[in-house]
Amino acid sequence: MSRARDMADLGSSATRLDTVGGASGSFGIGRNVIVNSAMMVSQRGTSFASVGNVYTLDRFSMYKQNAGSAFTVSQSSVTDLAGFANAFKVDCTTADTSIASNEQVHMAYKAEGQDLQRFQKGHATALGFTLSFYVKTNKTGVYTVKMFDRDNSRDVSGSYTVADANWNRYTINFPADTTGKFDDDNASSLEIFFQLVQGSDTTGGTLNTAWRANSDASAASGQVNFADSTSNNWEITGIQLETGSGDATDFEHENYGTTLAKCQRYYQKHTMPQDYSDGVSNTAIYRSYILPVEMRANGTGAEVSTIRYWSGGTPTNASASVYGGGNSFNITATSLTAARGYVDGVFSLDAEL
Repeated sequence: MSRARDMADLGSSATRLDTVGGASGSFGIGRNVIVNSAMMVSQRGTSFASVGNVYTLDRFSMYKQNAGSAFTVSQSSVTDLAGFANAFKVDCTTADTSIASNEQVHMAYKAEGQDLQRFQKGHATALGFTLSFYVKTNKTGVYTVKMFDRDNSRDVSGSYTVADANWNRYTINFPADTTGKFDDDNASSLEIFFQLVQGSDTTGGTLNTAWRANSDASAASGQVNFADSTSNNWEITGIQLETGSGDATDFEHENYGTTLAKCQRYYQKHTMPQDYSDGVSNTAIYRSYILPVEMRANGTGAEVSTIRYWSGGTPTNASASVYGGGNSFNITATSLTAARGYVDGVFSLDAEL
């Protein structure tokens, strides 16, 4: 059963809306800006050790700056939160109890400007931002979230207070901003930082809860040190960003296929079919394929597993390059002893923000 309970105001208002459950919602309405908000898709893998400044679960990255701590990120299975099956989980594997002034560790999400026009930022009619999410952690205390407008180099922060080790839904209301429009393009305009470790450069003074020219000072005031013990873990799911400055609406669920297609706009991983080819010479094979989803931009290609070729007998590794356009990709396998045959392998294309 869902229940409401107000938390102490620590700058931007933070309210714990629901305990376990309360995950009902409408499908396909499009209120939520966040892609893969229920952490269903993780094309890169399900566990990432010693992470730092890399994408992990689709659309979400970890960022570390000058940190002595270490973390493993995983796509965890959720059994104790009705309506959700997965979460983004951070485990502290190396503790750091003496935080340097310039240390930072956070989970980040980046959104395209063309998906943010609904907030009317930079206009007299600008709307507020309502961010809601479910968190479970055994490290209680105050956590901070920073929103960064990359187009105009402006920021604002809010906070939520964890009082127990259960799943709870939290909402942070960020104010409207009549200064600085989001660019109407496919580049990163709004970046959201769920902060876990912050040094004194950002934790002094009173938490900044009004839009301003971007600054480290007071961007994470009150933030707990999540890295103070290797027993600490933090999980998040059901992230929703919508217009307004009041209560969050019910979480907007989405089917897996729709979420996967949205994620493939930014990253795709495919097993190359065992595709017969005559090639164009006796030493190379060139193949082109249409992508299932057009990507945000030309994807940077990489081999996930070695591309091989064979024309009978044992498959032989090929020296291959992978490159992608918006809606297609090409593979070139060179230095072959014979071009007539099959090729296979796993490749990825990355067009992340």
